[in-house]
Amino acid sequence: MPAVLAQLGGDSLLINLAPLIFIFAIMYFLIIRPQQQRAAQHRKMVSEVRRGDTVVTSGGVIGKVTRVFDESNEIQVEIAEGVRVRVIRSTLSDVRSKGEPVPAGTEASPAGK
Repeated sequence: MPAVLAQLGGDSLLINLAPLIFIFAIMYFLIIRPQQQRAAQHRKMVSEVRRGDTVVTSGGVIGKVTRVFDESNEIQVEIAEGVRVRVIRSTLSDVRSKGEPVPAGTEASPAGK
């Protein structure tokens, strides 16, 4: 039986697949895994945004978080004095500085829609 496998190229099949497996392993550790870690880190950063944080959106707009809407996955960002915009959390690219924690009794209630 082993003679038949040798004639059919059973050993060479493993030798031919080894480089492909090796290349896939390298691709996983150099490209796929780091990207998954960056995505997890971004999800954590976005979920921890609080009022008072200075944030940068993916469009490059820098502003200060004035309100967090938990139910709609949006935040309100003040980009200039008196100018507030609502931004979807996932569009944040960076949290530059963390604000002071808000005392328990002073948080504003979410606005109705």
